[in-house]
Amino acid sequence: MLGFLKNPVVITAEINMNLMALIVMGLISRLWGLSYPRAVVFDEVYYGQFVSLYMKRIFFVDDSGPPFGHMLLALGGYLGGFDGNFLWNRIGAEYSMNVPVWSLRLLPALAGALCVPLAYQILVELQFSHCAALGAALLVLLENSLITQSRFMLLESILIFFILLAVLSYLKFYNLQRHSSFSGSWWFWLLLTGVACSCAVGVKYMGLFTYMLLLAVAGLHFWHMIGDQNLSNVSLMCHFLARGLALIIIPVAMYLSFFYVHLTLLYRSGPHDQIMTSAFQASLEGGLARITQGQPLEVAYGSQITLRNVLGKPVQCWLHSHKNTYPIRYENGRGSSHQQQVTCYPFKDVNNWWIVKDPGMQQLVVSNPPRPVRHGHIVQLVHGITTRYLNTHDVAAPLSPHSQEVSCYIDYNISMPAQNLWRVEIVNRESDTDVWKTILSEVRFVHVNTSAVLKASGFIGASLPEWGYRQLEVVGEKLSKGYHQSMVWNVEEHRYGKSQEQKEREVELHSPTQMDISKNLSFMAKFTELQWKILTLKNEDTEHKYSSSALDWITMDTNIAYWLHPTSGAQIHLLGNVVTWTSANVAALVYMCLSLWYLIRRRRKIYDIPEEAWQLWVSAGGICVGGWAVNYLPFFLMEKTLFLYHYLPALTFQILLVPIVLQHLSDHLCRSLLLKSMFSALIVAWFSSVYLVYCTFSPVTYGEPSLSVTELKDLRWKDSWNILIRKQ
Repeated sequence: MLGFLKNPVVITAEINMNLMALIVMGLISRLWGLSYPRAVVFDEVYYGQFVSLYMKRIFFVDDSGPPFGHMLLALGGYLGGFDGNFLWNRIGAEYSMNVPVWSLRLLPALAGALCVPLAYQILVELQFSHCAALGAALLVLLENSLITQSRFMLLESILIFFILLAVLSYLKFYNLQRHSSFSGSWWFWLLLTGVACSCAVGVKYMGLFTYMLLLAVAGLHFWHMIGDQNLSNVSLMCHFLARGLALIIIPVAMYLSFFYVHLTLLYRSGPHDQIMTSAFQASLEGGLARITQGQPLEVAYGSQITLRNVLGKPVQCWLHSHKNTYPIRYENGRGSSHQQQVTCYPFKDVNNWWIVKDPGMQQLVVSNPPRPVRHGHIVQLVHGITTRYLNTHDVAAPLSPHSQEVSCYIDYNISMPAQNLWRVEIVNRESDTDVWKTILSEVRFVHVNTSAVLKASGFIGASLPEWGYRQLEVVGEKLSKGYHQSMVWNVEEHRYGKSQEQKEREVELHSPTQMDISKNLSFMAKFTELQWKILTLKNEDTEHKYSSSALDWITMDTNIAYWLHPTSGAQIHLLGNVVTWTSANVAALVYMCLSLWYLIRRRRKIYDIPEEAWQLWVSAGGICVGGWAVNYLPFFLMEKTLFLYHYLPALTFQILLVPIVLQHLSDHLCRSLLLKSMFSALIVAWFSSVYLVYCTFSPVTYGEPSLSVTELKDLRWKDSWNILIRKQ
């Protein structure tokens, strides 16, 4: 039985030394001197703030994209023991000793290093020679811009890594399709394609471009499978379901999981949660949750409430009134009702409190048992401090003359009766008998007499003059003008009124609530709201010193100064390898011209290259030229501040195209031995120039050694480059 022990156990493994060498060189080029400079470099000032918030578990919203990339950067900080205590307020600020610089920059550097072997593997899977694959990897290795971007706490290198991993995984899956469908390795690479696509989208929405490209390629390949008579209907259905699972369902599930982890980690209130709804804010620890804890859930007649406008733009604000009245005449000569002002006030204040009153009764307290207000009920809103009723009438609003003025009614004993009845309409109701609920219900107040809707002025951001204390305008807007979120309000703070006397009620309005209820939102509700905010929230796009247009990127007419040493001439710039960028552009042009030539000739039944070579040429172009196009052309449609680093994913695909074109020219256009030898010599000379330019610009890629003024001027190969030179 133990006879098998007579012979030793032998494990045989094949090691691709090219691949191993590329991994080592990639790690050296990206990890060498990673902690230098020990100062904030360019957008580290931006991403570092989010890392600190993760460390402190404080909620934030970043309108630049999903949270997965931020979480990876935070993982580096967590592994390095970062406590989040650093003030990310300016580029060039020296890091304090508690900031693990090497750890924070590690994951982007590793991702950048692994892009080198991925480039090699992609060309191998595209059925090109190992020599061409090695050339592609070395071009990525020696590309100064990719090195610079991967050595700091930035997201582009991570994005490019997942993009290349998705492409490689799909190519491996497709090549296995021919002889081992539904095998373990087939499933592995198919599933990894979906995972990598999801991760790419989770890092930055730019990853969506490559994801769409791979879905299109997968759809085209499946279309060809449908025409294969050797495959049964059941087999085709299995292939379709497998692709749907791996390329759609799993990526969507993973994308949701990124937000689930994000929201689980960030459970504390912070400065960014003010743009979220009251319900979302109340689900966070501290902040609004501390204020609203213990509030009654159902709004009843006699309830004391504050009403927050759901839109939250340009700032969040609450329905507010004070004793001051509208001026008898405005600056433009129009008259007003001279009644008490009603505004939307962007701060919490005792004058934000209102009492929900039953029009048929005089009492301003909650009965026992409470009588809840439901959808469609008629109410009066009484200002808590001044006891005047919310009113609107056919008088033009101060800043929006086509809308009605909203006021708190003062009886001047003239022919202007009170019009203070409002119908409660719950916008997000499940039935017409829904109860008006604290925080959860989004309501409109429709004026019974005029059918106008209470609205934070449609003239978004309109501030009243000095007589209105620069507060925001509130108007009555006709429903016929359409629905808008500025017409929707929710109860944020709420208590059951118990004091009928005004003096006692004023004391009550300053008191905390007592009753306990839970207002936890479901994950999907929080995800939907956060996703919508990310997609619609727009920061003020200002012109940046180093911003550029998409046209500037192709010829690298721009650069970005990332860091400057405070005393010496040492500096770091985002600058590409000029030879590589030029070669990539030429390769793309040659590819498109040759493809057009081949297509015209094939239309005339003239076949210049074998069919197998043609299919290889087309498939390589679909990946490389397609990858370049989908990652570059959309920027011409974007209304945002653009920087050179936005071009790096597109550039990576363009770099992969260079050795593909070179091998094609060598194999099919250099027909004689002499031409092949001359072409090979030119390639060696060209590649030597790539290495020489890499070495020339490495001082501004790595930030050392420090260069003299003369040396810095020599690096300004283009007048449009902004190389920083200190005045002597």
